[in-house]
Amino acid sequence: MMLENLKRRFCALTGWRRRLTLVLLGAVAALALPPTLVLPALFLAFPAVAWSLDAAATRRAAFGVGFWWFTGWFAVGLYWISIALLTDVAKFGWMIPFAVFGLSAVLATFFGLATLGVHMCRLGRVARIPALAAAFTLAEWLRSWVMTGLPWNPMGSVWDISLAVLQFGAFGGIWGLSLLTYLMVLAPALLAAPGRRRAVAALALGLPALLWAGGALRLSQGPDATMVPDTRLRIVQAAVAQANKWKDDQREANLRDHIALTRGPGFEQVTTVIWPETAVSYFLDLDRLHRQMAAAAVPPGGLLLTGAPRITPKGVEPLQIWNSLMAVTGSAEIAAIYDKVHLVPFGEYVPLRGILPIAKITHGGTDFSAGPGPVALDLPGLPAAAALICYEAIFPTAIVARHQPRPGWILNVTNDGWFGISSGPHQHLAASRMRSIEEGLPQARAANTGISAVIDPVGRIIARLPLGERGILDAPLPQALPPTIYSRFGNIVPGVILLLTGLAAFFLRRLNS
Repeated sequence: MMLENLKRRFCALTGWRRRLTLVLLGAVAALALPPTLVLPALFLAFPAVAWSLDAAATRRAAFGVGFWWFTGWFAVGLYWISIALLTDVAKFGWMIPFAVFGLSAVLATFFGLATLGVHMCRLGRVARIPALAAAFTLAEWLRSWVMTGLPWNPMGSVWDISLAVLQFGAFGGIWGLSLLTYLMVLAPALLAAPGRRRAVAALALGLPALLWAGGALRLSQGPDATMVPDTRLRIVQAAVAQANKWKDDQREANLRDHIALTRGPGFEQVTTVIWPETAVSYFLDLDRLHRQMAAAAVPPGGLLLTGAPRITPKGVEPLQIWNSLMAVTGSAEIAAIYDKVHLVPFGEYVPLRGILPIAKITHGGTDFSAGPGPVALDLPGLPAAAALICYEAIFPTAIVARHQPRPGWILNVTNDGWFGISSGPHQHLAASRMRSIEEGLPQARAANTGISAVIDPVGRIIARLPLGERGILDAPLPQALPPTIYSRFGNIVPGVILLLTGLAAFFLRRLNS
């Protein structure tokens, strides 16, 4: 009776009161995201989505249900973007409302279209639950590639609180986990209708319990990851302030600082050194002097893997710059190069540059160019590595080039110093962790200000450096597992789950209470 009254009062809201309530509920639900991971917030905030759709009398109102709720969700989940713009307040401060609220509204549009689509299907209350779960998952997938895509904070990421539940990612990926999560958190809306408690219990309680049990079984049956023999990683987290990274009078000092940290106690046991994205602010491939300096950080017979920009040689046209990862040998030679493929709009290049009078946020006036695609880097003395720079780690199925031999690990370098001490680096780490689970590959992650980590192929974080801490992280490299179901078949598996959920909505369409 209490829930029925709550639903009645909520459905009676109109105008700005209804919109504001939806925004606030979406904002509260975002507490379920890393690092807070307050999972009950989802179960409290999501029923209002189904109830609002019941009360939506027009297509505009139906669109507004998903749009306003997810605007609140994204605004809280992506607030940390504003911190990057504070690195130069005079130049970029005016962009903060557009970057946070404007981007949130763009992303929320996908979910407004989802609630509109479900409304137009004229389903009963019971059928709306699987229909909404399927529609929201489809919206998640669309926002991962439309306009270059931004699949940050998919719904499945709230399970970063439970490694056992995350194991479903090895089967259905993040999209499959998101779909099941939508089913769980939407189900309590049915409590406001009589006779639906069993269905609610099965979805809201039974489904997460089943996922946890299956994941716990997978973790218990698989032994702790074995390690790649004769390999010892040293990840350097120098915590260089973003404001000092590109200053002419600081660049060489930053390089020397990385070298000094690298050559600290235990250096003689290290075989591979990993520095973060653009840890070296010189064009190492053309700058022999600074490449020789960097080679002082290479352990005997080993490699330095570092982020550094790359530029076309003098006189070569057109002028191009790449955000790259380079493998430097002890003799100061470049053994391998990877150029970042998925660039950040407005961060590394300006879309529609001829129209928009906006400068990119990163250093320099020239847009970065994209690399040729995912590669398995052939590294002397190491298994081949799937190289990822910065937010490339948030894109499922973009880790491994399907036409190349499977790599033995994921190498992720990033500079989360842009986002300060905020939720952004925690959310970024959660995304990186899911890629290891999906692919069955271990991962070494070097971040300028954190969170640096070594992750085994089932997602266990076996070593880490906290956010904002300066230091080094020494760890072995875990060996890869055999290919997972998701790594073999990609989005076919979540696609089948999505289809089955849609069929369930179709067969339940006559149930109106």
